[in-house]
Amino acid sequence: MTVPSEQKFLIVRLSSLGDLVHTIPAVAALRSAFPAAQIDWVVDRRWSPLVELVTCVDHVIPLDRGPRDVLALIARLRRARYGCALDLQGRYRSAVLGWLSGAPRRIGRAAQSTREPGAALFYTERVVPSGRHISDMTIDLALRAGAKPSAVPEFPLRVPLDAAQHVRERLAREGVAAAYVVMSPGGGWKSKCWPPERFGALAAAIERSHHLPAIINIAPGEEAMAREIIRGAAPAKPVALSLDIHELAALLAEARLVIAGDTGPLHLAAALGTRVIGLFGTTDPQRNGPLPRGLVVQAASDPSQLPDYVRGDYVRQNSYSPVMLAISVNRVLAAVEQEITVIQSA
Repeated sequence: MTVPSEQKFLIVRLSSLGDLVHTIPAVAALRSAFPAAQIDWVVDRRWSPLVELVTCVDHVIPLDRGPRDVLALIARLRRARYGCALDLQGRYRSAVLGWLSGAPRRIGRAAQSTREPGAALFYTERVVPSGRHISDMTIDLALRAGAKPSAVPEFPLRVPLDAAQHVRERLAREGVAAAYVVMSPGGGWKSKCWPPERFGALAAAIERSHHLPAIINIAPGEEAMAREIIRGAAPAKPVALSLDIHELAALLAEARLVIAGDTGPLHLAAALGTRVIGLFGTTDPQRNGPLPRGLVVQAASDPSQLPDYVRGDYVRQNSYSPVMLAISVNRVLAAVEQEITVIQSA
């Protein structure tokens, strides 16, 4: 059946993992309003495996960086004859792609609502988002296109069966049974991270009290961090794994609990329905917190003692921030006890 142009939507959100996860509710809201529509998503190839897990997307369109690849992509977008392109990233690169798609209707953020104001020149409709959370801001753009919001953000994700089976087999080879916690210590910049020796101490305490081994999720290049966590956890023996996105989703979906800073794995775990504890300091949990739910631990409960998020205190620094260092192991362990109590009573 041919889909009319006005029901062909192009989603442009290129990166990164956490932001892509927080884009999913907007796409789900669009699908709810237009069940027969064609909804395609263009994304950096690195992150295309994540979008492959989103069940309400018809076609995942990977973006490569080579000139020929970009030209081929533009030709593909133009052939599709989209009626509406939604730039859910708000950068020059994403805005230009929406414009080059040839879609007559192009929706994005107003200039005052994005870090690259000039991107707004490429839109036919400009929205000033009213939400506080980045997901709500993105949904505001989808509403302009006719989306129907839900009371709770929806994350229609599937975990591939082969990936889940592969992860179970790998854990079994490491001697890990079905029950485990996941810790993801990395981050886009060091000021968002919690020191590895503290993750190690936390892993030891959880295994001692609850007999739950820790799986350390690491990205390539984070092997030294994993070794430091394992040393700090003795006599407990956490297992460090570096997984592709499908396998990571499988690992997170079956975890009892996931503990991480404001990073993609934290948000993916929450979206999959796993209980999570987010360690926040340099970023604002009201804007970037885990959805649809998650327990947030901060160094201070008094807002006057927290960073000025508007000013951008400590963001994107290559050293541990004072607010993350102020989060003690005992503070996180208390949050773990709270979450495990809820899990056991469910």
